[in-house]
This record gives sequence, C-alpha cells and structure tokens, in this order.
Amino acid sequence: MIIAVDGPTASGKGTIAKALARHFGLPHLDTGLLYRAVGRQVEVDGGNPDDPADALAACAFPDALLADPDLRSEATGGLASRVSVHPGVRHALYERQRQFALQPGGAVLDGRDIGTVIAPEASAKLFVIASVAARAQRRFLEMQAQGREVSLAEIAADLEARDRRDRERAEAPLRAAPDAVELDTSALGKEAAIALAIALVEKLTAKA
Repeated sequence: MIIAVDGPTASGKGTIAKALARHFGLPHLDTGLLYRAVGRQVEVDGGNPDDPADALAACAFPDALLADPDLRSEATGGLASRVSVHPGVRHALYERQRQFALQPGGAVLDGRDIGTVIAPEASAKLFVIASVAARAQRRFLEMQAQGREVSLAEIAADLEARDRRDRERAEAPLRAAPDAVELDTSALGKEAAIALAIALVEKLTAKA
C-alpha cells in the first residue's frame, strides 16, 4: 500500500500523513523536509537559493541536517520553496523518494508531487487543501509555540508567494493528480481531518 498525500504548505498534509502511517502501520516520509534541508544547506554554504548550481550542490547535505530544528522555521520553508523550482534539485532528490515509496509493504509520503511524479501508482491519493487564512493562523500558532517572532500578515504573504512558486514552476508543479481525492481542512479540527482522511483511504484502497 502506497499512500500519497499532497497539498500546499500548512494545509495539514503532514499531520494527516503521519496519522495515516500510524493507523496503517506504514513508514512515513515528509519529502518537504528534504527540500528544506537543501535550502538550509545553501544558506550554510553562503550560496544563493535562486542559483541552480548552488542549489544542486546543496543536495549533498549530510543526513544529520534532517534533525536540525531550524528546518521547521518559516525562513527555511521559504528557502525550500525557492530551491525546489530547479529541475536539477528535483531530479537529485527523486530517486531517494522513489526508493522509499517502493519499499516492501508500502509507505506514506507527503509533499507536493507524490501522486503526480514520485508515486503515480499509489493505492490512495489525497490532495489536502485549506484557505490561506486558515493555514496562516495554524502556522502563526505553531511559530508562537516555538517562541519564534513572526506576524500573521507576514505568514499569509509568505504562504501566498510559496503557493504561487509551487504552482507555476515548470518542473512538477503543485497540482492534484487526476485520481486524487480532495480533502479541505479549512473548517476541520485535527482529529476530524485525520478521521476523514482514514475513511477516504480505506474507501480508496477497498476499490483497488
């Protein structure tokens, strides 16, 4: 069983993917964390995330970087969005994600191109969405809990910019796979969103 969970930043896809992995007893990969690591490595190297060569060189980041708490910051999220537009970066990280998806027994992956590029043969595909207002509020509360100083307006503006880059990039743009089921979490609490996601996956895999 391969479960693909795609969607924009702060839509709830990561929370849902982790819950699905627990429920179905599958390993989980947050593919966005790989791009965040590349963005962070560019910064550490003193490079330019908009330069394809600098971004590609950063794909050789050490595995230990994946445990860096700074990867979850808004600033690193912005860097990830910028490096992810480069085809070379996407190609460099493709095989790593593909191998994870195809491991014996299956897996749950969340990102922006899982159902369309990484695992188009997935047993179940969810495309998780939420309004910018709802997503900004969630991220604002998350940043506050981490003690990070950022305004709600700044977060909303950043989300809109990242959405635009993700949708408009030439390589693997953010879009729902034709056979994906859309899940709008704007008005749903965490537990309700998870319960609905589990029900949808059970229904989709029952048809397979």
